[in-house]
Amino acid sequence: MKRINLALQGGGAHGAFTWGVLDVLLQDEEIEIAGITGTSAGAMNGAALKAGLLTGGRDGARQNLDWFWQQLGAIELPGLNLWLGALPPSWISQGMEVSWPFIAADVMQRFTSPYALGSLYAHPLRGLVERLQYDLVCADQGPALFVCATNVRSGKARVFQGA
Repeated sequence: MKRINLALQGGGAHGAFTWGVLDVLLQDEEIEIAGITGTSAGAMNGAALKAGLLTGGRDGARQNLDWFWQQLGAIELPGLNLWLGALPPSWISQGMEVSWPFIAADVMQRFTSPYALGSLYAHPLRGLVERLQYDLVCADQGPALFVCATNVRSGKARVFQGA
């Protein structure tokens, strides 16, 4: 048995790719996951992985990761599908590069946070993240889980341990 520790990076596309890698790792009976460190999408993968391992072993982890990413892919933002479906993706990306409203919104995002909207802001992942099994994610059993967060003002990282 080979014991490994995982470092799972953030980013939506990276997280989805990592889901596939984890699926393959979980099929290898010769690998034991001893520790998991993740940030952003990597932290969510780590949480789903650990909770699944504790409820159903390797198959449970694969099922929980599949459930998580299927739920994530099903999240709809009001009006987004209509807007994206109206034009070919290449036209949208090219148009956004020269669109003054998009450029202005991009600049504003760099100086403000959606959290500044207070009660007007609803995080699109909140409902999904609330359904993660935190009693299992934070349990002493299973692989150690560490979540890394960065203070955007100071640039300093902080690591949280699941248990």
